[in-house]
Amino acid sequence: MNDDQIRPVLETKDLHVVHRARGGGLLDRTKVYALTGADLQIRAGETVGVVGESGCGKSTLAKALVGLQQPTSGQVLFGGTDVWSMSGAERRRTVGQGVGMIFQDPSGSLNRRMPVDQVIRDPLDVHRWRSGREREDRVRELMDLVGLPSSLARALPGQLSGGQRQRVSIARALALSPSVIVADEPTSALDVSVRAQILNLLLDLKTELDLAMVFVSHDIQTVRRISDRVVTMYLGRIVEQTPASALPDDGRHPYTRALFSATPGLLDPIEPIPLVGPVPSATAPPSGCPFRTRCWRADDTCATAMPEPERVGVGHELRCHHPISAGTSARDLAAQAREARAVTDDVKEIL
Repeated sequence: MNDDQIRPVLETKDLHVVHRARGGGLLDRTKVYALTGADLQIRAGETVGVVGESGCGKSTLAKALVGLQQPTSGQVLFGGTDVWSMSGAERRRTVGQGVGMIFQDPSGSLNRRMPVDQVIRDPLDVHRWRSGREREDRVRELMDLVGLPSSLARALPGQLSGGQRQRVSIARALALSPSVIVADEPTSALDVSVRAQILNLLLDLKTELDLAMVFVSHDIQTVRRISDRVVTMYLGRIVEQTPASALPDDGRHPYTRALFSATPGLLDPIEPIPLVGPVPSATAPPSGCPFRTRCWRADDTCATAMPEPERVGVGHELRCHHPISAGTSARDLAAQAREARAVTDDVKEIL
């Protein structure tokens, strides 16, 4: 049975999220296109890594998957049912029990006045899970599962180290035995020495509990190492979905290759692919392909038409009018990008 025949446990269909610009008053009609046309499927037991520059929509996608961000349009389906077609109570029950979330900063996501055992127990109380005695037993089980000693049960979050706080967050996310965990930059707020411990814990729990996991991160090397599939986002759009084993050399979208080429120690030899200009504003995204204003392969077609999704291999899909040939080296791509930049600079001087 191939991936297309496996029913996803969690998915989005043509998902759009549009915000009012931050700081805008009631009369400010400026819109921020945080997520545009996102189609993503998460299958049981797989790890999907999500990468992209800051502001590309990674966290918005993560929040939409766990029901914390209502879409402007499109669907979020859990077990095949659109969660935003449910009543509020039904949605909170369905998503709250089926999808757990681990936030980036445990200091900000934990109630600082609530002791550890109550933080972990809170989802059990909210969803009225079994009896009080069984909830106490479940808290002890979860603390042991994530490596927290029972002596910390009555400690406040402020009395814990950063790694311990994140273990509390993980225990809370697992309290109701979800089938999917969404981890939004779960190690970025931790000391380097602790990151590996938390990452290894997540991987062990994923295997032990047979979880699907969405892992959002700026750490491209880690995403590539732990994921089955890598999703690349740019300016609110998913531009490529690639088997992790194919990266970086078989990434076909120019942005994916540029992103990976800028990761120290990933490619040998390292040959960063130069991009021209800043990231466009999400309040006024470019016409056509959103990456065209920085892409060395862009032409008039890229400016006038949004690329349709194209399947280029097993589990490999991208949106690009001029995809890169599989196996093209970063050195060759960097040379092409530099040549395109030189031509553009010459034209500007003539004009």
